[in-house]
Order: sequence, then C-alpha cells, then structure tokens
Amino acid sequence: MNLCEAQSEVKQLLNKVKPSELHKLINWIRNSDELDELLSDNRTVILRNISDELRATLPPDAMLPSESTAYRKMQQRSRPTVHMDSFLYDEDQVDSLCEEGSFSRSYCLNCGSYRTAPLDFISHSFSISELQFLFENVLPDLSGRLLVDVGSRLGAVLYGAHVFSSASQLIGVELCDEFVKLQNDIIQKYQLTDRIQVLHSDVCLQDALLQNADVLIMNNVFEFFMEPREQVRAWRFIMENFRKKGSLLVTVPSLQESLSTLQQEALQPGWVEELPVDYDVYLDRDTDPDALRQIHLYRVI
Repeated sequence: MNLCEAQSEVKQLLNKVKPSELHKLINWIRNSDELDELLSDNRTVILRNISDELRATLPPDAMLPSESTAYRKMQQRSRPTVHMDSFLYDEDQVDSLCEEGSFSRSYCLNCGSYRTAPLDFISHSFSISELQFLFENVLPDLSGRLLVDVGSRLGAVLYGAHVFSSASQLIGVELCDEFVKLQNDIIQKYQLTDRIQVLHSDVCLQDALLQNADVLIMNNVFEFFMEPREQVRAWRFIMENFRKKGSLLVTVPSLQESLSTLQQEALQPGWVEELPVDYDVYLDRDTDPDALRQIHLYRVI
C-alpha cells in the first residue's frame, strides 16, 4: 500500500467513526503510547539498548572532566546552560530525573523566590528520533558511500547510520581517547565492526579521509570545544579538503550560525549550497520539532 492508498483508507475509516467519538480517536492518535509502540522497530530497540548501556557508564551530564573548554564556554553563555545528551535521555527520562529531584528544567531568577526561568539545554548528540529523521528523511540512499562523523563522541551517529542506512563505511573521528574506547567497546559488543571504524585523531590531520568522504556530519562540533582561532583553522581545513562535487554536509546548527560567530569573511560557505529539508515528519510524540529544524543539509558545488 502506497501513501495515497493509505491516506484514502484512513479517510474512509474516519468517516465511519461516530461524530461524538471522532475527537477521542484523534486524541488517541496524537498521544497514545500504543501507537508509538506499533511504529517502533528492531532498529530503534538496538539504539535504545546502546543508549541504556552508555547512560549507566557516564555521569548525568555525559561530559568528562577533561572537557574543561566546553564547561567554560557553557558558563559564558548569556543564559544558564546545561548539557543533556539527547541520545542518552529522552523527554520521559528527563521528566523522571526532575521528579526525583536530581535535575531541574529551570533556574531561580532571585534566590529564594518563586521567580524562575527555563534553562537552556545543549546536546552534543542526536536523539534516536533525530537519527531516524536524518537517515530516513534528510539524506538520500547512502549505498556504497563513505560517511564521516567529525567529533563522534558517544558514537550515536555511527550507530544510527549502521541501523538506518546502507552506507558502506562509517568512520568517526574523535580526539578524546576515553570516548574512542567507549565507542570501540560498543562497536565490539554489538558486532558493528563490519562497517564502523573510529579514528583517535584530530580531523585536521585527516585530509585524505575528507577528500574521499561522500557525507560529512558535524553536530555542535567546534563551538564548545575550541577557541575561535582553532575553530577558524578547522573550518578552513574542512573547506579546503571536503571538495568532492556532490558530497553532502550535515550541520547542527546551520553553517551561517556557526561561521557568523567567528566573524571571518574568508569562511563564508561558498563551496556548498543548502538543500531543502522537509521537517514536517511525524516520528513519535517525543520528537522535538525545533531540534529537527536545527539540522541543515548542504551539497558541495
């Protein structure tokens, strides 16, 4: 059954429902856990199992003591900001932490008062639903292609690409040896070595890899982990080497936002063109539409 046929079947079904019951059915479609369970498949189950395992081994903010630059940059933001890794914690899990009193979504504007404001959240990983959206709705068929994730961290992009795409090679580049070990442990345990490899390296030493890459993923990769001068150096290196015509670049946030903060005219993203993305896709009730809209797709021209 194709989309048009399915839409016709749904309309016919809705026409058969008693008018007094119709709003109840619509509400069930929008909010029922049962429907999300029907939409779930073995691929998301695998990713949830990996997420559960990683969550048990990492601190609540999923950041390591060695990430001093990231901690400092979050403290320098105009609004209080905390890291909550989206691959490890979905909305229900964050709600549970809040109910336990071990986490809060807000901060006090005046200590001791009831005046509060919502905290800003930053994640250096895609959520499971964002990974599904990325590989099933943003990117085309990746059969035979080489995908590179810059700053692979927990490995979420690599695991997601393994279950949701047919890319022939998935390579993560990660500077932190602790995260490299963590990823390799997961890759071995879940038997993902057929297509995944993690390099313990600075991306600025991987010119040949970038030159051969068909897809490059960059999720909040430089801003929180490098000083501006280092960011400029890294972006220049990527622009000089990721040049294969037709190759695809995925960034969070947009290139315009990432590069504008550096105030470098030489870094204007003229080597790529932005491609349209259909963000109006239902994945599950916990999917954050605003997070999906942070995902931008570009093509090397």
